[in-house]
Amino acid sequence: MTVETQIKYDIYDWEGNKANTTLLNLAVSENTAKYVVHRALIKEQTYKKEKTACTKTRSEVSGGGRKPWKQKGTGRARAGSTRSPLWKGGGVIFGPKPTIQNLKMNRKEWRLALKTVLYNRSQDVKIIENFVDQLKAPNTKYFIKALTQWNISPTKKTLIVTDINNKNLRLSIRNIPNIEMIPVNSLNVTVLIKAHCVVITVNALSRIQEVYND
Repeated sequence: MTVETQIKYDIYDWEGNKANTTLLNLAVSENTAKYVVHRALIKEQTYKKEKTACTKTRSEVSGGGRKPWKQKGTGRARAGSTRSPLWKGGGVIFGPKPTIQNLKMNRKEWRLALKTVLYNRSQDVKIIENFVDQLKAPNTKYFIKALTQWNISPTKKTLIVTDINNKNLRLSIRNIPNIEMIPVNSLNVTVLIKAHCVVITVNALSRIQEVYND
């Protein structure tokens, strides 16, 4: 069962001063919240577990086309190929193969999980005016100062959600170990749950409202 909710956010400028307020309307899961979120989390983590180990079967190993010796009369066991799994240098029985595991989940169900997490993390969300123009060049010290002005500790794991992948912002935060930037179209349940604090730009919030308000 879904419930329509409305979240009120304060909007802050680059200096950390309150500039405005905004509303975010979301349809969130009520009775099955834990199940839906857990299912989405397992789906995302399972998809990342790409198995790359690979072994060759007897049909893939090079050589072995000729019969080693005749079928009868030698006193030795029968053999049809030198690449039998029983032989040294032969194929591998039931060895690992590269696979990508994918848990089936409907898009509407996954979006419901994402909106539910957004709603539950609303106390940890900071809405900041579009500050991309503030960074004329990559400057880590300048951005750490901005985090302090927003009452966010640079030592906390912080997720920055933007509407565009800005180069200056990306270069400014890459030396800060606990800061991660993600475009709004790549937003997922895993990063929202792991972050201690979530910074969302105004344009990114508008995009969330537009895409996920269904």
